[in-house]
Amino acid sequence: MTALFARHALLPDGWRRDVLLEWDGDGRFTAVAPDAGALAASRAAATSPIDTAEYVLPGMINLHSHSFQRALSGLTEIAGDDAGSTGDSFWTWRDLMYRFALGITPEQMEAIAAQLFAECLRHGYTSVCEFHYVHRAPDGALYPDVAETARRVIAAARHAGIGITMLPVLYSYAGFGEAPLRDEQRRFRSGPAEVLAIVAALEPLRGTMVEVGVAPHSLRAASVAQIRELLAALPPERPVHIHIAEQVAEVRQCVDHGGRRPVQYLYDNLAVDERWCLVHATHVADDEVAAIAASGAVAGLCPTTEANLGDGLFPLAPFLAAGGRFGIGSDSHVSTSPVEELRWLEYGQRLAGQRRNVAVATHTMRTTDERRVGDHLWRAALAGGAQAAGRRVGALAPGCCADLLVLDEAHPNVSAPPELLNGFIFSGNDNLVKDVLAGGQWVVRGGQHVAQAAIAARFKETLTNLRELRS
Repeated sequence: MTALFARHALLPDGWRRDVLLEWDGDGRFTAVAPDAGALAASRAAATSPIDTAEYVLPGMINLHSHSFQRALSGLTEIAGDDAGSTGDSFWTWRDLMYRFALGITPEQMEAIAAQLFAECLRHGYTSVCEFHYVHRAPDGALYPDVAETARRVIAAARHAGIGITMLPVLYSYAGFGEAPLRDEQRRFRSGPAEVLAIVAALEPLRGTMVEVGVAPHSLRAASVAQIRELLAALPPERPVHIHIAEQVAEVRQCVDHGGRRPVQYLYDNLAVDERWCLVHATHVADDEVAAIAASGAVAGLCPTTEANLGDGLFPLAPFLAAGGRFGIGSDSHVSTSPVEELRWLEYGQRLAGQRRNVAVATHTMRTTDERRVGDHLWRAALAGGAQAAGRRVGALAPGCCADLLVLDEAHPNVSAPPELLNGFIFSGNDNLVKDVLAGGQWVVRGGQHVAQAAIAARFKETLTNLRELRS
């Protein structure tokens, strides 16, 4: 049994003082007791001193990651030859990503993922949902172990110490109407049988820190019939993620193909419920916003990637007004900070609506706490991220994974509750996370990941090798 005494901790019912947190060898909280100063002192006197911290938060969940794309950061910010006419877009970026993905090895995927996960932990993510679609070898053949690349990413998560929900991707077509895959998409090719084989192969790895779900890539890359076949064979409690309505061109193609917009088409054909995460959903009509909220599905929002790719803005205000649930992800990893995702989620809404303080619980707002934007952003993203991950995470509560952040109490931008989360998210650009516990293990101390040097050295070597191949 290990323990931490927090002078201030964010519990499910709000900020509490003098909280004694205890966890076991399986990495789960066994007891969370507020107003426990005397208890902590007696425990320390009877056994050994208990670690103390001033400000403690639950670790954030990163609900959407393509880990190998971390190696692309900064390499695609060059205007193409046609930038003066139609300009660069998501689709030109995607072509560059395809070319990059063709040459990467499983060993390199693991090295890149470990670097990404260490960065995520240092900034406050303690869980990640990996939307994993590079299943095959560069020539398009299956590896002898169908789960080879998925295992590599899980191994990277274990090395870094982050919890992971692995989501093998169903990816069969290049576009609506079952258009055949292009040659540069050959490493992604998978049908329901291949995805289910990966899920089965990963079954022994499931535990406190690992869950396995599935991810139909999108309505353009997987047919409704395939998705039904996949879900019929999947255990009913497993998470299901899908890209949807990310781009205007995608919406137009869906209407041309099926006469309906993507979210409408999804809901008309499949039973979408709380285990679903709809990633991006950037271009949705009012009735689609209402449908997502009513179904209990999570909207998976990735503001820094959506900005980087020119996707657009999710209609957050009406979604929150309808009681919608959301979480955040770093997607292509142009940023690995939950603070930046949440800050730009709010700022994008301010720019679009020319108003302030948008992300509040407008459907229930009664107290001052519910009007604090930082509090609502962090707590709502915790709840939505935990739901999307399909793991008991996102709360300092008995039975949940022992994940927490200790903020740097000496930093001038860290103030006492109730203003702490507003300052954490909306004040400056320093990383205010000092220590991180994930699955009951201290993986960040003093702002440094415990394996940072070794992980970074391997990552740098991998980048050098990849760039030599591209030159």
